[in-house]
Amino acid sequence: MSGQQQTSVSVVQNKDDRNDFDEIFMPYMSEAYRLAQWLSGNASDAEDIVQEAAIRAFRGIKGFGAVNARAWSLTIVRNTALSWLTKNRPRKVTYINDLNPAEQQEIEYEGLHGTKVETPEDVVLFKADATAIQKALEQLPTQFREVIVLREINQMNYRDIAEITNVPIGTVMSRLSRGRQLLIALLGDQK
Repeated sequence: MSGQQQTSVSVVQNKDDRNDFDEIFMPYMSEAYRLAQWLSGNASDAEDIVQEAAIRAFRGIKGFGAVNARAWSLTIVRNTALSWLTKNRPRKVTYINDLNPAEQQEIEYEGLHGTKVETPEDVVLFKADATAIQKALEQLPTQFREVIVLREINQMNYRDIAEITNVPIGTVMSRLSRGRQLLIALLGDQK
């Protein structure tokens, strides 16, 4: 094969890879960012994690294998976040509240429910509850926090969570149960 033919085959493959990437990974960018933010604790680190995850996804797009695109994409983000955190914060993940309450509400809750809180009283109660829940989530060990975030915030099913975290469904269920118990206990302590 001549050099010109190889270049043309390479260009076609890159276009196919780009199209696959656009169809498989890109639709889940907001969820990827939200997961990275919950795992890392702040927006700046989440951006770095998602960028690195996107590069990994693009490089590995040929290995996609037509499985669940959402689970595949979020698995890459989760694994990237964990390796990034291990490299950059080897001791403990500390959540830093780097968004103002309005931005937190918009990112974490309006995207999920699609509606804004209407009354000022509801806004105050909502912010108080969200802050308490976030503080309690920050105190959970990563293995419990990630399954709660994937299930309750990203609305994922047990099978997808198991695929993302690379543990059996039974382990997902027990971590979710234990995580919820710990979360309830922490919320009770904050009152």
